[in-house]
Amino acid sequence: MTNTVLVLGATGGVGGETARALLAHGWRVRGLARRVPATGDGIEWVQGDALDADAVMQAARDADAIVHAVNPPGYRDWEKLVLPMLDNSIAAARATGARLALPGTIYNYDPHATPVALPDSPQHAFTRKGAIRIAMERRIAESGVRAIILRAGDFFGPRPGNNWFSQGLVKPGKPVRSILHPGKRGVGHAWAYLPDVGEAFARLLNIEASLPDLARYHFAGTWDGDGTAITRAIARAAGKPDIKPSRMPWALLPLIAPFNPTMREMIEMRSFWEHPVRLDNAALIAAIGPEPHTPLDRAVAATLTALGCIDR
Repeated sequence: MTNTVLVLGATGGVGGETARALLAHGWRVRGLARRVPATGDGIEWVQGDALDADAVMQAARDADAIVHAVNPPGYRDWEKLVLPMLDNSIAAARATGARLALPGTIYNYDPHATPVALPDSPQHAFTRKGAIRIAMERRIAESGVRAIILRAGDFFGPRPGNNWFSQGLVKPGKPVRSILHPGKRGVGHAWAYLPDVGEAFARLLNIEASLPDLARYHFAGTWDGDGTAITRAIARAAGKPDIKPSRMPWALLPLIAPFNPTMREMIEMRSFWEHPVRLDNAALIAAIGPEPHTPLDRAVAATLTALGCIDR
């Protein structure tokens, strides 16, 4: 191995943090992007589109691993484009013999029936997005390429993105004056701090030769047992510990949804806020040792700073 990795989605959240972690572990990191950033940050950037099979194949030359952490621009036509994008990564992995790494989600599971999910728990998607996620994993399994799938809860971190933290709980670019909470009182929720997820991927790729050909793991992250830990951490980081979170106005969202794709996605995911889905990470710990974990207050403060909600 030359410890060369191609990261698709290196300008985004999980892809960017995985690229950073791999650099710190001594990997040569190549990033494919439609718009190459002005600063490299140690990444060897290649201009290209993940929907272009030839571009992906060329960028994957001599790669030992391919991290597929890319989504269509603005999540437009997500259901039509994600599988073709994945097919390009699978083809490149097959051609080069690289290990394919895919960030997974809890959406593969039915929240009504799976309070604790193991990597091999039955997958019965409750949502359209979950069905696509299952199809992506099935596509990888049927391809025969060596792969790592790391499923995690809802992402948050210092790279703002389209996630519940930045789109639901707080308002990016504005000081924290109020906090919305989507969950039902007393219902737990799984959160995943992106730099920790990236570090877990790096540690798995460091030992990929010793892993099963199709290796599935769960990243437990921060388990918010009653739904209040994340909102209290936001209030503390904002220096306003007395803020009382407001309930998400679920009844109003359908009025906004026709004009806002994010709202449509949020409505579909409501059941994951009304029923707990906790990820069992015993298999991950057995593979890499203790799961990477940044203390919640520090992780939330870094996230809010990046979102422009507090000054540091």
